[in-house]
Amino acid sequence: MNSIVRLLQQATPRPASPGTMRALLLAEYGGPELLQVRQLPLPEPREGELRVRVIAAGLQPVDAAVRRGAFARGGAFASALPLTPGNEFAGVVDKVGADIGHFRRGESVLGWTLLKACAEYLVVPAAQVLHKPSILPWDEAGALSASGQTAHTALEALQLRAGETLLVHGAAGGVGTMAVQLARAYGLRVIGSASPRNHDYLRVLGAEPVAYGEGMEERLRAMAPGGIDAALDAAGGDALYVSLNLVRERRRIVTLVEFTKAELFGVQAVRSQRSTARLGELLQLHAQGQLRVHVSGRYALEDAAAAHREIEAGHVRGKLVLRIGAAHE
Repeated sequence: MNSIVRLLQQATPRPASPGTMRALLLAEYGGPELLQVRQLPLPEPREGELRVRVIAAGLQPVDAAVRRGAFARGGAFASALPLTPGNEFAGVVDKVGADIGHFRRGESVLGWTLLKACAEYLVVPAAQVLHKPSILPWDEAGALSASGQTAHTALEALQLRAGETLLVHGAAGGVGTMAVQLARAYGLRVIGSASPRNHDYLRVLGAEPVAYGEGMEERLRAMAPGGIDAALDAAGGDALYVSLNLVRERRRIVTLVEFTKAELFGVQAVRSQRSTARLGELLQLHAQGQLRVHVSGRYALEDAAAAHREIEAGHVRGKLVLRIGAAHE
């Protein structure tokens, strides 16, 4: 049964056992085939928390890293097994805990969490949630927070100024797509590295594309004879070395993937610093038409393994989304 059929089936509410929900469950670390859909107890919100009926949950490479066990010994996404992955979502408030005055049952929201988003219901602190604008489609809302806030954090660390030239490696991916748009909104010239099949896509975003591979450094020097002011590495590998050769000040190089090499070479290693203020700025830019989320694939919850395989193939343009619930707006 393919993903499209499954998505159509999910549009019709299916009966569930009282007090339970369907959720993605990982009982041991390893390959995508270990992701299973199971019935779990329905979570209850405590003081300061909301229960959200999840409609869409975004996916990104860190979800695959969690599944493989990259955080088994600690780190931002550390958790005991079994676990439910997923760290961004959009949905409808289903139940409100005590001491929350600014959210009501039935309101549309989006937000972030470290884990547990790939489920029919999620309990999350109200401080990690904002109201979803009606003009923001569900799939885009579910995939905005993680990549958007990571890109925003990275650009903030680079202390960019209007008129400067920024190099973005991995510019067609989830973080890269957001970084290109944010940098353009801030008045920067953006050069984005990507495979040739994504060059037209980058031009639409406002970036000048450059191909990966042998000769990239020479191509970049030709494109920016006046120099490149800053670089954001969302790709890893040779991208960091190219940046080291092109950017004069090492503090103006940020990597999101090469943390060990960052310390060795004196560049910045950045992890996302999430906040409602940061997410709110992204929503404002979306409302102004300066930011959009490109969703290149939609999967049903039962097809999460296939989504993880696509992520690990390394050719996702923008974001993938799990469509979990039906919208009733």
